[in-house]
Amino acid sequence: MSIAATPRTVRISKPNDVVASYSVLLKQVRKEGLLNRRRRFYISVFACLTLAMGAAWTGFALLGDTWFQLLIAAALGVVLTQVAFLAHEASHRQIFRSRGANDWSGRILAAGVVGISYAWWMDKHTRHHNDPNTKGKDPDIEVDTISFLEEDAAKAKGIQAWITRRQGYLFFPLLTMEGINLHARSMGTLFARREVKGRWVELALLGARFGAYLGILFWFLPVGMAFAFLGVQLAVFGVYMGASFAPNHKGMPVVPKDSKLDFFQKQVLTSRNIRGGSFVNNAFGGLNFQIEHHLFPDMPRPHLRRAAVIVKEHCERLRVPYTEVGVAASYGAVVSYLNRVGLAARDPFDCPMVNRYRRP
Repeated sequence: MSIAATPRTVRISKPNDVVASYSVLLKQVRKEGLLNRRRRFYISVFACLTLAMGAAWTGFALLGDTWFQLLIAAALGVVLTQVAFLAHEASHRQIFRSRGANDWSGRILAAGVVGISYAWWMDKHTRHHNDPNTKGKDPDIEVDTISFLEEDAAKAKGIQAWITRRQGYLFFPLLTMEGINLHARSMGTLFARREVKGRWVELALLGARFGAYLGILFWFLPVGMAFAFLGVQLAVFGVYMGASFAPNHKGMPVVPKDSKLDFFQKQVLTSRNIRGGSFVNNAFGGLNFQIEHHLFPDMPRPHLRRAAVIVKEHCERLRVPYTEVGVAASYGAVVSYLNRVGLAARDPFDCPMVNRYRRP
């Protein structure tokens, strides 16, 4: 069964049958071989992405000094996002049996190809998986340009408050800057005065990556066109990344910081799946099966669809809400939620009665 994707605060509920049921579910998933590696699948994905990257740069070389290069920039933004999905799967040990092989492949793909620190991603994403949508614990709901909690929105001042009041409608335009934000935050981690695993390796990879990339752009293209190329690539990358990750949890229940909610309910209640066939699955890098991904983080992408059937039936038996919506509905829920949160940053000169009954 499915429920409407409306935000609500989770109340602690820990019935013994639900708590014990995860081990039963895990045994069933293992019995069906859904946690087994799918090396051939990932080799084929890597091969396709390598060909796509090669085709993009071949097109770049053939086109030369022309504004049609912006089409190549957009294509490159898409390919780099797909590479980021692959690095994400390596970080979850989905590709190889060896932890070291997964970490090295993830680090090379993330830092050397995409331009994002693997160490930064591992720290941030691990904390998110441990406590999704949990106040004070999940870094994905911490205030940034956008506020995801009403208490954060209420603190916004000046231009930040103006943006916050309209943040749902501004969500996708703001994502055009997310690519820059991701690069900046990951670089900030590597230069932080604390221990960072693989710091010098990643700095070397990032330096080589950005040096080669920017060198090619500004050597072969006029300065204005090179900046335009870079801007389009970063904008497409930011929108694609944000549009892939945001629908997974935004607008779903928010868990109190001191919650003792059990693992199974916490992962299911705070996650949203997106319906669709193979195209949606490939476009989202498997993130459309967010519930299953959170329950079994090391499950390879090809097995998520079968796992979804098992998990959904399991939730129906236990009467645990299982949220699954279409692509358009998922984005609608995100925009509606962000606008609703943004009302907490209302202008002090606004009419309270109007704000009370305003609908986002």
